[in-house]
Amino acid sequence: MRKEHKNPAGGLTEAGRKYFKRTEGADLKAPVKSGTNPRRVSFAARFGGMDGSLVDEKGRPTRLKLALKAWGFGSKEAARNFAQRHKKD
Repeated sequence: MRKEHKNPAGGLTEAGRKYFKRTEGADLKAPVKSGTNPRRVSFAARFGGMDGSLVDEKGRPTRLKLALKAWGFGSKEAARNFAQRHKKD
């Protein structure tokens, strides 16, 4: 993936979403930063359980940390807790 497709604050840019639509047919949407939208609950459930560190060896935030922040979560634990509270039974 080219640099212009990655948002420095986490996730993809609009150009990145269009690129994946064009090349893979993916219908990606921008992050939902607040509320209990089902997409946000689903993201929290998936990313709350991901392996990997939130900081690299130099102390910089990883793409995982940036994605969580873009969706309004401060940590994997916060995402997991949110998903547990708002999942459908």
